Amino acid sequence: MRKKMRLVLVGLAVAATAAVATPTVAAATDDDGSAAAETNCAREFDEAQRVDMESFRDYDLATWTAGHDDDAITVLAQGLWFQGRDTIAAVLHRHFEDRENIWTWTELTRAVDGCKTGTILYDTTITVPSANFSQRALVSVTYTRKSGKWLSVIDQGTLLPTT
Repeated sequence: MRKKMRLVLVGLAVAATAAVATPTVAAATDDDGSAAAETNCAREFDEAQRVDMESFRDYDLATWTAGHDDDAITVLAQGLWFQGRDTIAAVLHRHFEDRENIWTWTELTRAVDGCKTGTILYDTTITVPSANFSQRALVSVTYTRKSGKWLSVIDQGTLLPTT
């Protein structure tokens, strides 16, 4: 029972925070609101969120962590929350060390405000085959663009029934 509870907590933490980080990407040369700048920002945003999700899936802690804002906030599906890039990485360290979780996601929708903010809603599943454990959650991630980089500032998971 204790092991299963630990797996549930790890699973909740993993599912809720997987989308928190986004790696550094090249900055658009102009944030003046022009069509070219907005196109560059949208392309950078798309690349950043893709690398964010893939680095979590591929257990690349350095890349995943680099995409967090220093004061990023993660709200887990069961209501626990954590603030700060290093704190969030410490909470999820087992995912990166154990390398046994299978992380999948489907983007449901996104909204991007030029070169300022972006939000994506994912349908996610984390599976731990060795524990016969699977958990599904909606994960909403909000990114902001600081110093020419898209960074995750807040994410929140909502537990969904497993089908």
